[in-house]
Amino acid sequence: MLEGKAVIQETDMPALMQAQATASASRALDLYEVSDCITIAAHIKKDFDKMYGSGWQCVVGTNFSSFFTHFRGNFIHFGLAKLYFLIFKSTSING
Repeated sequence: MLEGKAVIQETDMPALMQAQATASASRALDLYEVSDCITIAAHIKKDFDKMYGSGWQCVVGTNFSSFFTHFRGNFIHFGLAKLYFLIFKSTSING
């Protein structure tokens, strides 16, 4: 498993879900090169879709901005290694 600790920037997730998010990111970093952000994001999204149902989104990179709507209790933004991770469950515009 990747050495180092995730630094949570902001979240409204329960503690267990936060731990699962950082663990999923750590596992992805063990499997893929840091430069392969798209594959890392896909890995984490699939983990969360499997654990918590579909609708999860994941952004991974070194520099990005975001603006989105999410389900309450389903958002985390953290740093790990040299990357930042944004994981959230999106809401539907149509209900």
